[in-house]
Amino acid sequence: MILTGVLRHYATVILSSTPKKQELSAIREQRSLLKGINLRNNAHVVSAAAFAARKDYMVSAYKDGTFLKDPQNRGKPAGNPMTDPAAMEGMMGMMKGNMAMMVPQTLIMSWINAFFAGFVIMKLPFPLTLRFKSMLQSGVATRDLDVRWVSSLSWYFLNLFGLQSVFIFILGNENAANQMAQQMSQMNPGAGANMFQPGQDPDKMFLSEAENLEVVEHEYILQGIENRILVEC
Repeated sequence: MILTGVLRHYATVILSSTPKKQELSAIREQRSLLKGINLRNNAHVVSAAAFAARKDYMVSAYKDGTFLKDPQNRGKPAGNPMTDPAAMEGMMGMMKGNMAMMVPQTLIMSWINAFFAGFVIMKLPFPLTLRFKSMLQSGVATRDLDVRWVSSLSWYFLNLFGLQSVFIFILGNENAANQMAQQMSQMNPGAGANMFQPGQDPDKMFLSEAENLEVVEHEYILQGIENRILVEC
């Protein structure tokens, strides 16, 4: 299992393509939206005058389309993601990652099912309740077998999700052998550098963030701090 994880990590590294550099306008478009979100989430750490100045500038720029990468396409429907080379490259990279993750797991599980189905390989040295029977004895349909016995198929799944700390120790935190990290990245692909997913309209997201900024109720965290300190003293 450890060797398979290491091989899967290096296979994913080989299959992954080098990300292309984004244009300055595209980076500005993404960071401008992030700037408005950060201003809204951290409004309490700036004074009322500073927040008002920043809010007026961001709201006006959002509504005018100042930060848009392609201002001439404002108001037009979003293009087909399948015709976008960047989106296609991202989907191809995701497919390569899925292939490098699923093919080894499928082969190993098929091998275990073919040669070791119905076998128990170890007995745990501590007692367990009957609730663990279905988890530890997968593929062994016996009612009277002690819960502490572990089947080969169950041992495979326990190793699959239990060796993540070993992979982190050998390959580092950002490794392709981490099963849970890959699943989380697939469930939340927008956590990467690109905040705009294929099919999303940046202009609508800017207008939505402008509305969010306009309704923020500002409360300065240091308002009247001098009097509060004197009272506590």
